[in-house]
Amino acid sequence: VQLQASGGGLVQVGGSLRLSCTASGSIADNYSLGWFRQAPGKEREFVAAITWLRGVTYYTDSVKGRFTISKDNAKNTVDLQMNSLKPEDTAIYFCAAGLNPATVTKLVDFWGQGTLVTVSS
Repeated sequence: VQLQASGGGLVQVGGSLRLSCTASGSIADNYSLGWFRQAPGKEREFVAAITWLRGVTYYTDSVKGRFTISKDNAKNTVDLQMNSLKPEDTAIYFCAAGLNPATVTKLVDFWGQGTLVTVSS
């Protein structure tokens, strides 16, 4: 599986961005697709994931109520709608695929290239 991420950019505090990840190849029913992020000098951390078969969603606490993850099985895509962005959301965001629920890096089997999100105050 190859993952292609897009949609990053520069946005002001309180603004919105939408990230998209397109997967080439078939996604197994017991897989999740999601997003991790890595800020400068910090470890890569889980952001959100969605199970491919049933669409169960998972979020890290800091983004609950602000970010929404969604999928389109027909198009093999997963999107992350990010609202009410904060400076601490600034990071490189990575699309990821792995065994359910793929909320930790050790469960990720495939990584996409990163896309930079910068939130300016």
